[in-house]
Amino acid sequence: MTNCWRLDTPCQTMVLASFGGLPECVYWAGPLPSGEDLVALADSTRMAPTGGMLDVISPVSISPENSGGFMGAPGLARRVNTYSAGWFEFSEAEDSDNRLHIWARNTPSLLDYELIAEVDATSGMIVLRARVHNLHQSEQAVDWIAAPVLPGPQGSDEIIAFSGRWCGEFQVERHGWKAGGYLRESREGRTSHTDFPGVLMPLRGCTETGGEAYGLHLGWSGGHRLLAEELPCGRRQVQMGALVWPCHEIPAEGYYETPPLYATYSAEGLNGVSHSYHQYLRNNLLNYTHPERPRPVHYNCWEAVYFDHDLDVLLDLADRAAALGVERFVLDDGWFKGRDDDTSSLGDWELDLHKWPGGLSPLVDHVNNLGMTFGIWFEPEMINEDSDLFRAHPEWAMDVAGPEGRQQRVMDITLPGVADYLFEKIDAVLGAYPIEYIKWDHNRALPAHAPVQVTALYALLERIRAAHPMVEIESCASGGARIDFGILAHTQRVWLSDSNDAHARAKIQRGASYFFPPEITGSHVGPKVCHTSGRILPLAFRSSIAGARAMGMEMDLRELDESDMAVLGSAVARFKARREVLHTGRLHRLESADPAVLAEMHVQDGHFVVFAAQMDASRQQLARPLRLAGLEPDALYAVRLENWAEVPGVMNRVGQNPLVAGEEVVLSGAALMGRGLQLPNAFPDTCWTVNGAKI
Repeated sequence: MTNCWRLDTPCQTMVLASFGGLPECVYWAGPLPSGEDLVALADSTRMAPTGGMLDVISPVSISPENSGGFMGAPGLARRVNTYSAGWFEFSEAEDSDNRLHIWARNTPSLLDYELIAEVDATSGMIVLRARVHNLHQSEQAVDWIAAPVLPGPQGSDEIIAFSGRWCGEFQVERHGWKAGGYLRESREGRTSHTDFPGVLMPLRGCTETGGEAYGLHLGWSGGHRLLAEELPCGRRQVQMGALVWPCHEIPAEGYYETPPLYATYSAEGLNGVSHSYHQYLRNNLLNYTHPERPRPVHYNCWEAVYFDHDLDVLLDLADRAAALGVERFVLDDGWFKGRDDDTSSLGDWELDLHKWPGGLSPLVDHVNNLGMTFGIWFEPEMINEDSDLFRAHPEWAMDVAGPEGRQQRVMDITLPGVADYLFEKIDAVLGAYPIEYIKWDHNRALPAHAPVQVTALYALLERIRAAHPMVEIESCASGGARIDFGILAHTQRVWLSDSNDAHARAKIQRGASYFFPPEITGSHVGPKVCHTSGRILPLAFRSSIAGARAMGMEMDLRELDESDMAVLGSAVARFKARREVLHTGRLHRLESADPAVLAEMHVQDGHFVVFAAQMDASRQQLARPLRLAGLEPDALYAVRLENWAEVPGVMNRVGQNPLVAGEEVVLSGAALMGRGLQLPNAFPDTCWTVNGAKI
């Protein structure tokens, strides 16, 4: 007997069918008619074996099983011989408008598999989880449990994945589908710089702005695995799940639940996939402390003073920041006792009275009186061997016999007393001062990728938010090593990269935009000489790249002359004028005809902002038109180049285009998306900013 279920959003339909065992995804694409015969659809997908195959074709189910001759990677791998473990057999299902539960049982193994699927109609997202129930009276060891497995699309020629490194996160990689498997794993116990748990699968002809594409993201902040496998028969599967060392130990009469898998489909190009992820995050996960406020402009003092905290210097920096329009002042590392460099004192979260004899109040009060809120840095999950805490509790550190990382070790927050200690220390600081923001750092990989460490972290973050609901938390992990939907269920901002190099940042921000909206992505104007690359870039370019996300600055403001202050202050004011469009609108990555130009636009309620970064010298002499996206073809738009004063006269000797002179031009959406917008010729490391409004 064939049992079928459908999951519908305005942009996609997913059909699951059970032919007696675990269900398999038999359809995942654009919306199906409400009257579609699902059983007929499911039966029509069944195939007959050909030469060289077994007589029964094992299904690529939501958890493929080696029992019955399946030769691909199993979705659940046990310590016992999987070939004799028997099949899962369908048990029952509960189906409601937005939620589906399906159960299947493997009687010989005493395991139940439960599929949990939820639909979010607003964003078009389908969220899938698996629970594996242990019916045995003793725990069972399982090596691998994938989140519900979905088929790889047959019309796709490539897999888009994301790699990177410290100061070079979210680099886009394209890999062709081929026989065998494409495997990525993060074994460092956090999301990682190098292996983001997300993948895009465009169909042939798909671009940023058109065509069909699929997206999958595992909302998990620990070790993880991604496998995209093409079987010899041509069928494809995509598995994602949490990695664990040495194994999952499912307790007696208990269960293990996988992290959520966020699945979406779009017929509007890769931008459509991104819109689904952005909208889901905005609607369902983010929990802002002050949703009525716009996202604040930050000033972080790290690259100005590092560990050298001097009250007079910091008061001066606060004055300068406020004069630029900054709305939040953040005191970074170095405020707690003994913390004069990065070799000691992590874990001793008490104020350094030598640096701060009067406490933090003189600085906090000054910052508040200037109209800014105050934020502070913590790295709670780490401990230095040179600390009072380690001397008292060396057993709280993971893997003391192994090598250190950045002169520090990882706290095992699953141990009794550790989370309580950290909560008490953080709670005491937050209770003593009007602090509205924590930069929560995490500067080394874990020696083991145990899921319990991640769940303990989530619990600690929730406990802090419950005690201090008006304190916002930023996830920072040496920059972008812990950015995912799992951590964003407990935080409100991410530090995308430790690189403030605007040239590198433009590419990092573009890669991250496939899954994350601009308002949560901290991006700061760095110093003239970038501290992580040594590159020197124009202040206007640095300001424009930071002004495309959640803007801030991280430099020694005392180095700026009056002209620099005017440039930066103007950039902050322009950011504030457009941040509603940036932070509530739709982001469209644009297909530039010039590979030297990286461009995107943000559209909201008839307004739009375009950022077009000239990353290198163009091959041709004249700037190519830039085709826009997301506009109404029949509408007229008043368009103006915001930073026309930066147009280099030597490259634009006869100013015939009115945009070059800062004049307004009225064009239709059809013209802007058809021929495109003719921007001025530009030097490398220039970012044009264009504002448009429907009239």
